[in-house]
Amino acid sequence: MNSVANDCMSQDSETRPNIVFLFADDLCTYSVGCYGNQDVQTPNLDRLAHDGVVFDKHYNTTAICMASRANVFTGMYEYKTGCNFTHGDMRPEIWAKSYPVLLREAGYLTAFAGKFGIEVEGKGLCEDDFDFWGGGPGQTNYQTAKNASMKKYADEYPHSTLSYAAFGKDVIREASEQNRPFCLSISFKAPHKPATPDPRFDHVYQGKKFTKPENFGREFGEHLSAQSKQGRQYPRFTDWNYDTDYDGEMAKYHQQVFGIDVAVGMIRDELKAHGLQENTVVIFTSDNGYICGSHGYGSKVLPMEESSRVPLMIYHPNSSLNGRQVRCDRLTGNIDFAPTMLELAGLSIPSNMDGKSLLGLLKNPTDGGHEQLSFINVYGPLPTHSLSCLTPQYKYTYWWYGEEEMEPVEELFDTQNDPLELKNLAGNSQSTDAIEMMRSKYDQQLDHWKKHAVNYNDYRRFGTLFDRHIPIEDKNLDSPKKSKSE
Repeated sequence: MNSVANDCMSQDSETRPNIVFLFADDLCTYSVGCYGNQDVQTPNLDRLAHDGVVFDKHYNTTAICMASRANVFTGMYEYKTGCNFTHGDMRPEIWAKSYPVLLREAGYLTAFAGKFGIEVEGKGLCEDDFDFWGGGPGQTNYQTAKNASMKKYADEYPHSTLSYAAFGKDVIREASEQNRPFCLSISFKAPHKPATPDPRFDHVYQGKKFTKPENFGREFGEHLSAQSKQGRQYPRFTDWNYDTDYDGEMAKYHQQVFGIDVAVGMIRDELKAHGLQENTVVIFTSDNGYICGSHGYGSKVLPMEESSRVPLMIYHPNSSLNGRQVRCDRLTGNIDFAPTMLELAGLSIPSNMDGKSLLGLLKNPTDGGHEQLSFINVYGPLPTHSLSCLTPQYKYTYWWYGEEEMEPVEELFDTQNDPLELKNLAGNSQSTDAIEMMRSKYDQQLDHWKKHAVNYNDYRRFGTLFDRHIPIEDKNLDSPKKSKSE
């Protein structure tokens, strides 16, 4: 054990909080009761929200599994992690500054279960960098028995969601016996497709009718860019039966979320059983949201609210806001988790990280967060690739791609006053000041990309493609492609 770890181990586990990081896959805000959906049953998540703080403007800076997980591990934007489907794996020097590595070096017992989501060159899934391992490659499997590291839980919990809770309970017991601070990270496969709910919960939504969001259907997507309709998100509105069987699809989706809710309850109960609830920070969020028919789209990836904004609830036992049902509307992102965990452990935040610690917002929810964030998509068909700039009020996207029947266009939404994104303010004469401000902020975000993007895995090229000031005919559309797929 190195000197840093020895210094940190000199502090007993009561002075350094334990960390439980719970990560859903494809879970949108309207899947959780505390975000206003009265059709769903999420009692344990709602209790976590009641006990802690709910974040209403929390975004994933890339809304797809692999890249989002790299964001979370490293606290950096995708163009600095160099990691996403069709681009390439993470380099070991990037992983060396991830929160699991840094916390373990500092003496934390570290554990991971579920969908790891990335690979590191020369290290694969990095299972040797954790004290307890229940992770798996690729998408993992809903059948517990088919996940090699989780087979021992298969008899009692044949569906993977609750098996991860059982893993978490084992880690909590072991850490308690060792009297060591721990960081438990669980990445549920649910509710990622193919929809495979745990049959023990079939009764929960049987015959249930669900209220459609007010922006549901193709008529509410006519004002959105032609570029956003070139990827698989557009046909999935019909391919996945949102148009013809909304209730059936949402019953399966929410039943998977119900399984997660039960798992969250199991983990929090285990913390209480060992007297650790008053020294454990619990964070719950998702790797990206999900478009379940809003605007006539399905899936994720795109910058619209349903796919980019996700639930975030944090319980810190020492927060004075606990139990007051406080909601934070400051702008936060998935790049903020690594800095938050490092500050919890008393560690300095590396200068390479783009995120900010969220701990200040657990003291004063109106002071902190980001003034602006990037939202990135460089996955899928080239026309859907785009860069967005987010502020607490606005979202600006420059759809750069153009061809004979498709011109580059801008989108500007006032997400504070128009959260359903029903009115594109770009081109509105009354929004001239707002569009000019957001163009400037966008240019700042792109300048950061140009200065800091890794020089591998095809990230430098986008500094040109996303530039508003360079004509489309001067942009190189050719790119090397790799075979890795979602």
